[in-house]
Amino acid sequence: MGILGVAGQILLGAALGFAGTGHLTFAREEFQAQVPSWVPLDADFVVLASGVVEICLGLALLSVWRQPARGIVGAITAAFFVAVFPGNIAQFVEQKDGFGMDTDAARGIRLLFQPVLVVWALATTGAVRVLRRSRAS
Repeated sequence: MGILGVAGQILLGAALGFAGTGHLTFAREEFQAQVPSWVPLDADFVVLASGVVEICLGLALLSVWRQPARGIVGAITAAFFVAVFPGNIAQFVEQKDGFGMDTDAARGIRLLFQPVLVVWALATTGAVRVLRRSRAS
């Protein structure tokens, strides 16, 4: 992986660590707006649990550099972004304000960035290549 892959992985790891810390502290209420009303768990629990997961993923991205482990961490991170996407959709559909997204346009634009995060996690870690190799063997 080149310098862009390394830099991208570091940036993504740091961003996840920051977001996870926000889940547990200063942005806890804002993140609760993203918990869909149909989730049968306490919204605060979901926010805290997802924050812990984000911190763990961030730490893994910042510390795992050898393949195939690096690609596996990237694939797990991408899967996490897919798993939390329904929360972003719910925020849009339920018209919940959070993080300054108080219009349908703002919430809709945000939806467009979730696939970018998935691609970012896969591309910077070489996850697709690792997954293809594991299927071939």
